[in-house]
Order: sequence, then C-alpha cells, then structure tokens
Amino acid sequence: MKQQNVYCEPLCIAKEYLFDIQKISYQDAEPYSCLMHFHEVHELIIFEDIEGCYFSSQGDSQLANNDIVLTPALEVHNYEISPKAKSWCLIQFVPKILDLPQFQSVKPLFNRGVHLRMNRQNIAVVQQQCRWLLDCFEHQPRSEKSVALLNLLLLWIADQAQQVEQNSEHTLRHVQGYSRLMPVIKLFKHDEYVNLSVGEAAEKCHLSTSHFSRLFKSVFRHTYANYILQRKLYHGARMLSQSKYSVTQISYEMAFSSPSHFIAHFKKYYGVTPYQYRSDIHRRAQHAEKSESAESAESAESADTIDSSHSSKSTADNDNPKTTWAKETF
Repeated sequence: MKQQNVYCEPLCIAKEYLFDIQKISYQDAEPYSCLMHFHEVHELIIFEDIEGCYFSSQGDSQLANNDIVLTPALEVHNYEISPKAKSWCLIQFVPKILDLPQFQSVKPLFNRGVHLRMNRQNIAVVQQQCRWLLDCFEHQPRSEKSVALLNLLLLWIADQAQQVEQNSEHTLRHVQGYSRLMPVIKLFKHDEYVNLSVGEAAEKCHLSTSHFSRLFKSVFRHTYANYILQRKLYHGARMLSQSKYSVTQISYEMAFSSPSHFIAHFKKYYGVTPYQYRSDIHRRAQHAEKSESAESAESAESADTIDSSHSSKSTADNDNPKTTWAKETF
C-alpha cells in the first residue's frame, strides 16, 4: 500500500486477526496529520527517529529516539510531532488477546497510557524482535509463532523498560473545556458510528453551537466537522477490511452524499482509493494463507520423510543380526 499521509488510526485489523503491525516513516516536511483520538484496540509504538511530545490522560512528555509508547483501548491521546523525518514500528491488537494465558503477566501494562525508555542494549534487542515479528506476520499473521513473538516483545518491554515521567499538570482533564465535552466524547468512545450534526452535539453538551465549536477546536485542534469526517473514514476503512459491502454501500452507510464524495475524501486521507485499500488487505491475507499452506505442506512432507526414514532403518536393523545384537546389548 502507498505510504499513508495520516498517522492517526493507520491500521485496520483484518477480520479473524488478533493484531497487525506496520513500519511507518515520513520524510522531511512530508504531509502528516494527527488529532486528539482514541482507538478501539491497544496500541504499541516503538519509535526509531522522532521529535515531539506524547499527550495523554496521564500528562505530557517529550519523545526521544527509540522511545516506546503503550496506549490502551479507548484512552484519548495525541502526539505533537515535528515536521522532520520520522519513523516507527506500530502494533495494534485487539483487547481480547490479553485474555490468553501467555499474556496475563503483561496485562497490567495496558491499564493506562505509559511512555517508556530503554538502554542501548535493550533497544537493539527490541528492534530485532520487531524485525522478527514483522517478517513472521508478513508470512504467517495468524500463526502461534506470530502470537509468541508478540508475547516475547511485550514481556521484554515490561521487564526492561523504564517509565518516563509525564507532566501531570498537563493531563487532558486539565485542558480547559474538556469536561464540558464529555457527553460527546463518551458517545465517540462507546458508539461505533456517531453522525451528529454540530448543533445536535452542542445540545448534548448543553452549549450553544458557537461555544461548542470553539471548545471542541481548542481541545481537539480540529473542527468538529473535520473530526467527524476522519472518524467516518476510519470506520469506512474498517468496513472495507472486515466486510463484503461494496464501496457504494459503505459510502451511504457512512452518510456520504455520494460514492465519489467518499472516494475523494478517502484517497486524500489514506493516499489510496477504497478499492486499492481493500485490494491490498486481500492481497496480504491471500499471501499469508498461501505461506501458511506451504509451510503446513512442508511440515507434513518432512514428517513423512522422517517416518519413512525410521521405517527403513527399523527394517534394516531387523535384517542385520549384528545390529540387532548390538541394540540388545546396549
């Protein structure tokens, strides 16, 4: 897929997958956008080159190269990143993965957003683990090996990383106007699709439309209309990856005026058309299934070869008195 021009919600975990992983990078001054947001999945970001600030309900903190940020599902957060070249490894996974027995020891990590830092030696280890996970996911995204590598990565980070202190005076709850917007923020968190007009949203917050608009932009640094548009595009992308609805059906489901309107906004936001986006999701899934089938066939063939070898050896041993005597002696 073409490099996306947006960082927020860059992944859509394919149906039946437990997680997704991508390597993301931007060149100097390359178009980049981020707004105050949350995910319906847990998120792990392992930065490589970065300059900026992480902003969450715990406070804010300055990011440095090779830092790590863990953000749980539904926690509102944001990044203020410089226009310089930047890159990171991004992993998002469904909350239910932490219910698996092997993840119980790291589950407490995802109670709240946390900014972490490691020494040089452990950074090298984590970067290698990311490369293994990326390679394995590319070929076997649903395999036990992929889940085991994700578990190893989380365990290593939990054991070796140190928490970076965040300025608690700058928490989201201290942002002026944040509490006044809570009725709408709660809707965003708990309803998959919100299509309120700015007037309806303002009414839910018991504010005038103009006052609501000013507060919303001061907190989210985007207009309400732009925020709603980007959420609609994200849910449209998820429907493309997890359903068989046509682009036309999705465009009307997301309340766009026409399919062409949806396609134009989607391409501007994601850098590809909805058709290209879905095609890439399917290509990755088909490639993974072929790789898994090939590996299963190879494993079965190896097992047959071993069984055949053991059978031949057993027959030869029975035909050779010296060998039989030697086996009985020892």
